[in-house]
Amino acid sequence: MSDTKNPHNPTSGSARTGSVAYLDQTLWRQLSESEDQGEFLYAWLALQARIVEGVLSGVIVLGEPEKGPFTVAGVWPQGAVPQSGLSGVMERILETRKGVVTRGEDAEGDEEGGPLLMGYPVRLSGSVAGAVGFEMTPRPKEQLQPAMRQIQWGLAWVENWLLRTQVSGAGSTQSRITAALDLTAVTLQESSFKASANSFVTELAARLDCDRVSLGTMRQQQVKVKALSHAAQFKQQMNLVRAIEAAMAESLDQAEPIVFPDQSEDEGLTVTRAHEELVSQAGDEAICTVPFMDDSGNGYGALTLERSADRPFTEEEVELVDTLVSLIGPVLEEKRLNDRWLIIRIMDSVKGGLGKVVGPGHLVLKAVCASLLAAVVFMSLAEGQYRVTAKTIIEGSVQRAVVAPFEGFLLEAPVRAGDTVKEGQLLCSLDDRDMVLERVRWTSQRQQFQRQYREAMAEGNRANVKILREQISQAEAQINLLDEQLARSRMVAPFDGLVITGDLSQALGSPVQRGQILFEIAPLEDYRLRLRVDERQINRIRPGQKGTLILNSLPEEPLPMTITKVTPVAVAEEGKNLFMVEADLDKSLDSLRPGMEGFGKVDIDERKLIWIWTHDVYDWLRLWVWSWWP
Repeated sequence: MSDTKNPHNPTSGSARTGSVAYLDQTLWRQLSESEDQGEFLYAWLALQARIVEGVLSGVIVLGEPEKGPFTVAGVWPQGAVPQSGLSGVMERILETRKGVVTRGEDAEGDEEGGPLLMGYPVRLSGSVAGAVGFEMTPRPKEQLQPAMRQIQWGLAWVENWLLRTQVSGAGSTQSRITAALDLTAVTLQESSFKASANSFVTELAARLDCDRVSLGTMRQQQVKVKALSHAAQFKQQMNLVRAIEAAMAESLDQAEPIVFPDQSEDEGLTVTRAHEELVSQAGDEAICTVPFMDDSGNGYGALTLERSADRPFTEEEVELVDTLVSLIGPVLEEKRLNDRWLIIRIMDSVKGGLGKVVGPGHLVLKAVCASLLAAVVFMSLAEGQYRVTAKTIIEGSVQRAVVAPFEGFLLEAPVRAGDTVKEGQLLCSLDDRDMVLERVRWTSQRQQFQRQYREAMAEGNRANVKILREQISQAEAQINLLDEQLARSRMVAPFDGLVITGDLSQALGSPVQRGQILFEIAPLEDYRLRLRVDERQINRIRPGQKGTLILNSLPEEPLPMTITKVTPVAVAEEGKNLFMVEADLDKSLDSLRPGMEGFGKVDIDERKLIWIWTHDVYDWLRLWVWSWWP
């Protein structure tokens, strides 16, 4: 190491004096025990100047890791002004994130005679949180590496102190969050406002070791105490309660927390007269009142904490109470508003709405209300056509069913549902081979009976003649029956129309039962409408009324119709009682098909628009009131 003496470094020289040793002990104790950032960094810089020879001055800048801004946090010696080139070194360190060694300029601007500038970044969990720089006397290159290494090792103290401070701050924040969550849970587990408020103030008094915690809310521009810790009941007329309410009003008027006695530097700027009177009555000389403020800056309550003078409220405790008030205040206010009578809540809502409509601001709401009022006035004066709407389906005026005439097997089915057929066109046929064979058998049997009949006539056997005559008649009847069945085995269309139901193309060869419906056919040019009218409107429907039908498949083609029949039979569909009303189309289209659905509107008469829009609700309300009326 160099023997060059540093005037700022008491450790230079061959021996230490007693005062220097004492100073070193003071610096090391300050380094290990100090909680103040400035004192700690000054001690660290001073010790580095003693360990690294030739240090003229030192500076350290700190800031938010990786973001900044970075400001000077410590300087050695006190009051020293480091060389201007040292600031440039610090900027290079923060930019390059590496150590820097360079030569500064002397008083005449010459770098050859200037001091040596050396610095290194301060890291915190791998992120650059600042930089440290030293101005020192020039030295050979072989002495630069030990000096830089000493600075790197010494920075472990700074990094450890920063981590300890960060953990301490995080722990304080964590404890505050935990307390807030615990008290919030205590408040939320109660269903009513009174129970929630009592639980909250009692739990808060226990946590902060308070003699009394009071909670008050605004009522008709006055603060009223609603809950006292460890007291289920209290009288509003008590002088103590009145004094607490005055202290709460004092805090609300100033819209800020009040701590009495005030230990801050702004003492005397806050009015605390009501708090002084509360101290004179309650005996507790340490009071903290925090107001409940909404987003608009209006107060709706306050929280007052009291305890003895030997335990004044600290800044951390005031911050905790302020956090609790911000978090739990809206919860308690919501519970208080919900606990009011229903009529009061309704009146309050109406009052608030009217205040927005009549009062200043809220231009959009005013415009909407004016538009609604104009619409109500217009509908109250104007008239329109009142029409009854009902779901409607198209049916054929006649619908013919084609059924199986006897049991058999399906032979062919050339048509199916959706096909248009002509009168006499084959729909399907049944296998008739068994019947043909049966007819051949009966024909042969008849010929045999006829031969026996002629023989009996030749012999004159009247008895056999009579029997054979009956047998011949029976055979002819069977043949006629088979002929009829053979004719019916081919089922044809009874008229021109549309096959509505029936698709046997995938069932050829399958058996059919006698009377089984195989097809349903409806005419193409003759339709009727079936309207499903709600029972609440059926009394307004009369035969002869006109209307309009809009089909789902033809929304662009309104079809006129005329009511022909109102059936007195109701059916239950979709939870409603519906009456079937029949109507005829006054206009037909080639594209109409049975089974099409849509909505029909029946014209009733001219009525006020407001009645048309509101009569359903009015009728329901009138029926509901009548059903409950004694």
